[in-house]
Amino acid sequence: MAGAPAPSGRGCWEDGAISLGLVAVQLGGAAYMVVVTPVLALGLDPLFLVAVGSLCTGILTLPFALKIERKKWPSGMSNRLLREFIVLALGGVTGFQALMLHGMKMTSPAIASAMPNLAPGIIFVVSGCLGFERVDLRCRYTRAKILGTVVCLGGAVAMTVLQSPATPRGRRPLDNAAAVARSHRDWVAGCLFLLGAVLVLSATIVLQAATMIHFPAPFTLCSVTSLIGAVLTAAFQVVTAGQFSPGTPQISLEIVLSLVLVGGLVSSACIMFQTWALERKGPVMVSMFSPTQTVGSAIFSALFLGRVMQPGSILGTVFLFSGLYVVLWAKKKEGQVLAADRMVTDLLADHDMEKPLLFHG
Repeated sequence: MAGAPAPSGRGCWEDGAISLGLVAVQLGGAAYMVVVTPVLALGLDPLFLVAVGSLCTGILTLPFALKIERKKWPSGMSNRLLREFIVLALGGVTGFQALMLHGMKMTSPAIASAMPNLAPGIIFVVSGCLGFERVDLRCRYTRAKILGTVVCLGGAVAMTVLQSPATPRGRRPLDNAAAVARSHRDWVAGCLFLLGAVLVLSATIVLQAATMIHFPAPFTLCSVTSLIGAVLTAAFQVVTAGQFSPGTPQISLEIVLSLVLVGGLVSSACIMFQTWALERKGPVMVSMFSPTQTVGSAIFSALFLGRVMQPGSILGTVFLFSGLYVVLWAKKKEGQVLAADRMVTDLLADHDMEKPLLFHG
């Protein structure tokens, strides 16, 4: 009995380390978004950034996939699995990241970092329509998920509508009517890009959850889809722009490549840490830290880019994350009830719909 308190102490230290690590992961993502935004404004092609960044992520995570998950690989590559890899790469890498970067370029890092938190609510709607998610209006947890989704969507709409395009510090406010109208059109277009990115991400996550049932190797899945996505994105840029190039940035190629390499390194480290934390504490705890990135992006944007969120937009963000937490809480409680009734705790833990979301942050 004398040694009983030790595990509790180790557990507290582990919880603290995981919490600090997850905060660091989110703040690292926020800092990277704030750094990338002015570089995109200088002319860097988002497709080039997606292609090279995904290549770095795929290469850096591949050794861990080989070391940790090789025994989980199937003996052969089926046509079905290859098709799923290609679709996941096209949606989760090329489509999602390109739309996110275009949207972030036209809006702000804070708005861009907040929008993906709509995904759990949209996934619930999509999965419910396809029969993958339990929908029973007599169940209070189903009603809570519906309420959380509505609140989440309402908060996102309020956040984007009430936040007008900001003028960075050091510049005079736009006084030309045409310029003002163009700025607002860009803002609306950017919000639509971000919404499109979330819709693509949500559909991709549903497919990824189904893929991981017969291919339970998240590192390998991340590495393979990143590599395929890099090739598809580069090919898309060649088809649309006639060449694979960084565009016409007003900074040197060395700085661009350094930025991309750092981004790939940060992304790989975040994926590995989140995977470990996910296995230790589950998807709900990991997802609870996602607002940290939005808060960090808002603070960093105000400090370094002069972009301050309006009070109404901040209120919309609060509603968005309140809805997110309601959906996650209801999903966790519903999972516990189903696990108690059907004795499938391991199955629920391995195939939770929120897990794949972590590999696209």
